Amino acid sequence: MPITSANGQTTGDAAVSTPGGVAEPIMLELVDEDGTTIGTAEKLAAHQPPGQLHRAFSVFLFDNKGRLLLQRRAPGKYHSPGVWSNTCCGHPYPGEQPFVAAARRTAEELGVAPALLSEAGTVRYNHPDPDSGLVEQEYNHLFVGLVRAEPAPDPEEVGEFAFVTPRELAERHARAPFSSWFMTVLDAARPAVRELTGDSAGW
Repeated sequence: MPITSANGQTTGDAAVSTPGGVAEPIMLELVDEDGTTIGTAEKLAAHQPPGQLHRAFSVFLFDNKGRLLLQRRAPGKYHSPGVWSNTCCGHPYPGEQPFVAAARRTAEELGVAPALLSEAGTVRYNHPDPDSGLVEQEYNHLFVGLVRAEPAPDPEEVGEFAFVTPRELAERHARAPFSSWFMTVLDAARPAVRELTGDSAGW
């Protein structure tokens, strides 16, 4: 069953198909300001203004040169299509541990398993997306890690990818659209990123 977002765009990535071919809505875990689970909500409904605070995760993977793996979200995504963002981000299923969800979605979206994945804290934010009209009210679990294999992304999830240095990221960020949450999650993860990559990487 197609999903219609706030801007009238019809998409399918807010639902999953069962073995019988029936689309079921994806459910998210609602939390309070301390990150304690208080309920669930359908994915698209949780992002409708003013948004419902829900659990999310963001992953930052680096190669052996200390370069960050970025992805450009596929143009068919219901939320923030075609913009650059961090390696992977998403939402745990209700009851799923954020670490498990982060590793799962990295494999599903980019076709790689992190060689290392570590917790890097949490950040809470409220970011409206002006293009879709949707709102990111998220309690976000951050993860940093290493990637050794070449990504093989799912084209329905990822339009393209790039490994960038801090300088290259700044140049790309100045000329290309990025997700509304990107700088918030990157800044929150920087202490763990620096610990992982070392001073020479420049993060």
